[in-house]
Formats: sequence, structure tokens, C-alpha cells
Amino acid sequence: MTTPDLIDRIYECALIPSRWAQVLSELAAIASARGGLLFTANPEAGILRWTASDALREDMGTYVSQGWLMQGARLENLQTARHNGFLVEDDIFSRPALSADPTYRDFLRPRGLGWAAGTAISLPTNDILVLSLERDYARGPVEPEAVQLLDDLRPHIARSALLSARLQLEQARTAGELLGQLGLPTVVVDSRNTVLAANTLVEALGDQILWLAKDRIALRDPIADTFLQEALATLESDAGAPVRSFAVRGVEAKAAMVAHLIPIRGSARDLFARSLGILVLTPVTMPKAPPVELVQSLFDLTPSEARVARGLAAGDTLGTIAAGRRVSKETIRAQVRGIFDKTGCRRQSDVVALLSGVAAPTPR
Repeated sequence: MTTPDLIDRIYECALIPSRWAQVLSELAAIASARGGLLFTANPEAGILRWTASDALREDMGTYVSQGWLMQGARLENLQTARHNGFLVEDDIFSRPALSADPTYRDFLRPRGLGWAAGTAISLPTNDILVLSLERDYARGPVEPEAVQLLDDLRPHIARSALLSARLQLEQARTAGELLGQLGLPTVVVDSRNTVLAANTLVEALGDQILWLAKDRIALRDPIADTFLQEALATLESDAGAPVRSFAVRGVEAKAAMVAHLIPIRGSARDLFARSLGILVLTPVTMPKAPPVELVQSLFDLTPSEARVARGLAAGDTLGTIAAGRRVSKETIRAQVRGIFDKTGCRRQSDVVALLSGVAAPTPR
């Protein structure tokens, strides 16, 4: 394929990340390498997301899962060089240091690898993108001529990665503004609790939100804040983070809002942006017990838990609820404990105070 065709495919990867595997194979061919690896990383968290050409996928899966990235000096040396191009081992290691590096000594060379051309690119999420083309050790270091060809392609690779990251961040900001038009205060956060965007309605929530250093937030209600931090931690889950909902109390421990942390999913952010969530705060204002469907959706309750919760909000006793549903009081008590866990409440009176005022969103 011609270089213009390859450049076109590099930009297509910004919108269709699954095509990176084939592009990595083509870049590897330029360097006479076995295959290519592309990953985003953070010094605190290690590798966040990765993909590889088919020839390297199995080995790189082991490389990632066993934490080899953080065991050697490869990534640190590549970052420290701050070079806007591809580098080879002789650019960032002395030969004795290279032979002693655990990543090369214990992982790459035993697999027949050990030479590479790699580059590091900073992303707007404050993470780093690394592209590495791994060559068989028997072939020797990557030649300067191959590095020059890769350097010619690097600006296109960088633009494609930055475009993908910025598209995802812009989608998150747009979602926050649209929810603001529905009257819902919204904050876009990542899994490390860094605020990336907030609509104007959030400014009026000083009674509920604390603004911390390094663009982080906390909820003044300690129980709700614990729920928030636990929910943020699930955003990086490979299984897919669930929507989490919980009560946020205001002054005098009265329920003021219901918080929902909604994960942003989609292939566009698989490589180049952090796992994000939209924190939506629903005001508690309705002066009567809300519909069962609304209670269930707000707090991720089971249908049975939702009916019990609504019964409590309507003033029913546990005995009345049990009789109406033809079950024992112990069954109802077990469901009440589930309601406590999911809403952050500790007493039935808290549940009543919370649900007696849950409001459906109303357009402004």
C-alpha cells in the first residue's frame, strides 16, 4: 500500500479504533518488526488501555497483565527523552543498562524480541500514548532509515490520537450542557475524580459540592461522597461500570438531591481518553410519594424494593406493606436493608424524607 493510503487509515482509526491493529501491522512492516503495540498509560495507574497487531497480541496481553511496563526503565526513559519522533534502544539506554533491564532481560529477549522503535505522545487527558514496534532480537537494532520513515508518519499518528481523545471529551461536555437545559446540574469526571467539565447549574450547589485542589470534587454529605468515590472506582472496570444512584443530603440531614453517576461507554474512547462518568444531580422537590418506576430507576432498586420504598414514602407501616404483598415482615425487613444500602439511608425516616421529594426532571 502507498503511504497516502496508510495515512488515510491512520486518521480512520480516530473514529474506528478497531482498525489500529491493521495499521500497527503496516507500521511494523516499515521497521521490519514482528508487530506493533499501542497503549495509553499513566505513571500512577500503569497501562490503561492497549491494542496490538495480531502477531503480538498474545505476548502483549501477557506484558500488560503481568505489569512488565512498570518493571523496567523503558517507559520512563522514553518519556524523559521528550523527543518528537521515534527512538531506538541506543537513544535511551546504554548497552549494559539495556542488558540489565528486567523488561528486556526477562520478558522480551526470552520471547525472541529485544529491539524496537517507539514514540511517546502526550494526550489532553494528561495520560501518555506509547506506540512501539517490536523487532526480533536476531535482526539487530532498527535502522535509521526506518526510523526516518516512521518519523514522517508520526505527526499523523499524533493528530489521530488527539482527535479521538478530544472528540470523546467534547461529547461528554455536550451531554452535560444538554442536561443543564433540562434543569439538571451535571459534572463530567474521570475515574480519578478529575473534573473535566461542569454546566452552569453546578455553581449554585455550594451546599452539596466541595471543590478540591487539582480540579477534584467531593460531596459534603460524607455517606454520599463514599458512594461517589466507590462509583468512580468502577469506571475502569473491564466488565463495564453500572449506573450508580444514591441520596445526597443537605442541611439538617434532609435529602436534597439524588446523584447518578452514568458511565460514558463507546469505542471512541477505548484507547485515547480516560474512563469518564457524568455525575447528574436530581433535585428533591416533589411533595408526594413518587411512582414506583421512578424510585426503581433512581436508585437501581429491584421491583420489590421499589414498591416497599414507595410504601414507606406513602406512610405505610412494615406490617401494612407485608400484608398487602402477602409476605412476612422479615421479607420486608430484608428488602428495607437493601433499600438502605442502595440509597445511603440508615433509618426508615430517612427513606421517607428522601422519597417524599424525588422530582422528575423538568425542562427549564
